[in-house]
Order: sequence, then structure tokens, then C-alpha cells
Amino acid sequence: MTELRLPEINRVVLSGRLTRDPDRRYASDGTAITTLPLAFHRRYKNRDGTMSEHTGYVTVMCYQRLAEVCAQYLHTGSAVLVEGRLQMREWANARGEKQHALELRADSVHFLEKATGAGQTAEPGAAEDPTF
Repeated sequence: MTELRLPEINRVVLSGRLTRDPDRRYASDGTAITTLPLAFHRRYKNRDGTMSEHTGYVTVMCYQRLAEVCAQYLHTGSAVLVEGRLQMREWANARGEKQHALELRADSVHFLEKATGAGQTAEPGAAEDPTF
């Protein structure tokens, strides 16, 4: 029997809203890292014909310039479309036990509504070109 060769495709596109404000931090080498807690929603028809809803949650990780821009312009409730790939992150907790999390590593984040802050519109061009 021959070995089945699968294509290596790892691509995710999700739209949703942030459940909390972005959390920006910096790695020891100075790289900006921003965590976006994203809720995505799906409506569908059950077998019996009634409409149902399901909400899921995923952590989106942004790095470098994308992390800086997302931390600056996004806030709780912001609508975004995220394109990226899934990645598994592993670490050891305080007791030495392995922990792991499946996250979405963003390649691009599209802002789906105009950026505002303190009652003012964000920088010119920020709302017109929402892809970073």
C-alpha cells in the first residue's frame, strides 16, 4: 500500500467581534505581540427546520507591526475579519505539567467598522484602508 500524501494546507478565515480589549506585550527581543479574544457566531437550520445559533471563541495572536496596529485601534466589541493559520502552543505550568492551546496566528486583520477613539475618528486613511 502506498503512503497517502496530503497537501499541507493550514488556512483559516474568521469574522467576529472581540470579547475583550486587545492585550499587547513585548517579547524579550522586543517583538510586539497582541492577543485578540475573538467570538464568532453561526446561525443554521436544524434537521427539524428550526433555526439555531452557536457561538465559538478563539484566541488570535498578532505579531510585529500588525500587533501594534491592532492594539492601537481595536477594542471590546470591534468587528474584524482575520486571515491566518492554526498553531499549537505548548508550555509547562508552575507544577511542570504540559499545557497546550490551539490559536489562530493572524497574517492579516481587516477592520470591519470605522475606528474611533474618544469621540473622534481615527487617523485619516485608517478607516478607508482597514487591512494591515
